[in-house]
Amino acid sequence: MKSANTSIIAGIVLIGLGGLLLLDRLGVMDSAAIVAPLIFAAAGVLFLSVFVRRRENWWAAIPGSVFLGLAAVITASELTGGAWGAAFLFLFMGAGFAAVFLRERTNWWALIPSGVMFTLAAIVALPQEMQGTPTAAVLFLGLAATFAALSLVPVRNPGPAGDHTLAGGHTTGRMRWPLIPAGILTVMGLIFALQATVLFISLDFAFPAVMILAGIALMVYAYVAHRGGRQKAHSPGPRAG
Repeated sequence: MKSANTSIIAGIVLIGLGGLLLLDRLGVMDSAAIVAPLIFAAAGVLFLSVFVRRRENWWAAIPGSVFLGLAAVITASELTGGAWGAAFLFLFMGAGFAAVFLRERTNWWALIPSGVMFTLAAIVALPQEMQGTPTAAVLFLGLAATFAALSLVPVRNPGPAGDHTLAGGHTTGRMRWPLIPAGILTVMGLIFALQATVLFISLDFAFPAVMILAGIALMVYAYVAHRGGRQKAHSPGPRAG
């Protein structure tokens, strides 16, 4: 039954492409601009159908997203002159790796290329006047957000340590090592962001802006410290044995 359904889909795609080529040969329409994206889109849909069919076919989301991204690149290049073409490719690829993780949560590694692709899409979409230091800020902050998200993913760890024990002696916990590159990348991203802010904002406005941000940071720190002190004050003490 599954092979019959695949044959039907492939047959419909071939009939459609053949009809477009025939119309092009007859001079009815210029199909050269739409045949290539349709071929890539058909290949992407075929891989996505494999991805949806079974849980273990998580790998099919990667080539499917690439083919759909290529179709989007060609279409966007025809409509916008190539301004947003590459951004669509990175967006689709990032979504493909995200689908790999959502289908199988043990594939936590897929979040890294997913975050990288989304970051590259944001960089490519930046206007020409923001190339340079703002690009570096977006790159480092995007990668920092990727590793920060990775540290929130529950993973299975063998052994008695952990928060929740599963069948087979495994426990669930969260990885701490991504916090190290996340912190380093955040600092570097903020440095480039500050440099970009100085470039776009005159010094007359930069100094008051820094003072306002510092004041907000102090207020947030005071609030967190006060809340933590109240929680300790209201928490019950140790019970007497």
